[in-house]
Amino acid sequence: MITLDDLRAAAARIEGRVLRTPTVPSHALSKATGAEIVLKLDNLQAVGSFKERGAANKLALLTAEERGRGVITVSAGNHAQGVARHASLLGIDAVIVMPRFTPAAKVTRTAAWGARVVLAGDNFAEATAHADALCAAEGRVFVHPYDDPAVMAGQGTFALELLEDAGPLDVFVGPIGGGGLLSGCAVAATALRPGMDIVGVQVEAYSSLSDFPGEEQSPPGGATIAEGIAVMRIGRQPLSVIREHVSRVLVVPERAVEDAITLMAEGAKQVSEGAGATALAAVLTYPDLFRGKRVALPVTGGNIDSRILANTLLRTLLRDGRLLCLKMDIPDRPGVLADISRTIGDAGGNIIEVSHQRLFTAASVQAAELEVMIEARDPAHAQQIMDELARTYIVRRV
Repeated sequence: MITLDDLRAAAARIEGRVLRTPTVPSHALSKATGAEIVLKLDNLQAVGSFKERGAANKLALLTAEERGRGVITVSAGNHAQGVARHASLLGIDAVIVMPRFTPAAKVTRTAAWGARVVLAGDNFAEATAHADALCAAEGRVFVHPYDDPAVMAGQGTFALELLEDAGPLDVFVGPIGGGGLLSGCAVAATALRPGMDIVGVQVEAYSSLSDFPGEEQSPPGGATIAEGIAVMRIGRQPLSVIREHVSRVLVVPERAVEDAITLMAEGAKQVSEGAGATALAAVLTYPDLFRGKRVALPVTGGNIDSRILANTLLRTLLRDGRLLCLKMDIPDRPGVLADISRTIGDAGGNIIEVSHQRLFTAASVQAAELEVMIEARDPAHAQQIMDELARTYIVRRV
């Protein structure tokens, strides 16, 4: 099991190679959650994620013979970029195996660091099997993304910085994928802040520790916006540390992660990928556990595909009522569209998009179906706009 000395040695080893990221209070998130929120912004790392801490430490420990053989790893993106970057800095040939459906942004950024990227398998387990085969065939050194003491110690440097910069804390909440980050941080927190509560978070589709501290479960898997922690089985070494030091594991739904990404962007002004927002999602989902406490949340990564980020923001705005999508059956006569636009404008709404269909969906040849998307200030304002339209037209909310 790794120790505080291992973390301190890792911190000295990677100093100057990995950014010491800011630790900042967030008044907006504190107001939204009822807790005093402190953020550590590892989304500002050169590769956009905390993962380069572990990669930098592991590669720095390789012998000259191991460096000459080259390295290989498997990753959904962030560990891949960390290994690719630090292999490039050290002149080590690197092969990165990624699941075929890894977001395009992560694939492109990984290749840009000079590594050879191989897309294989529909999930992390299948990609790992392919990486194992390549490793044996080419004689490379395998750099595990989480089940490795050197990687765990490197990730734990995150907490060393946090605890130095944040002041007193009641709770640390961290995501669990393979367990490398939370295990490394748990070692630091237990040694330096005895009594501080350490909480892990998983998404529903990959909630192998849903019965924690009971036995591991076989999660259903599947699509998740938090693909960075989409791991079916936690590493054996991280799990042993988590069982010793972590007080509880919380499971959050997909919707909570989407809401957390939006709140992080609007409130904290930080771009976070799904995995990087799961800690905030836990505070939003279980507010009674954190209310009134000083809570540290890691923003572990910001490598979210631009299209996914845009869709997430829009989906959240729709759920919040700040975007209003309405369908109306209207008479097909001159002036109706102008009247509807005027009604919406007089109510203070802003029309974002309009679809006007006569041929395929209208019940009568003398009618039309109108679909309109409207920006509102808040849910009450959205309802006001809808009520004004309903005075004249049959209105259905989508």
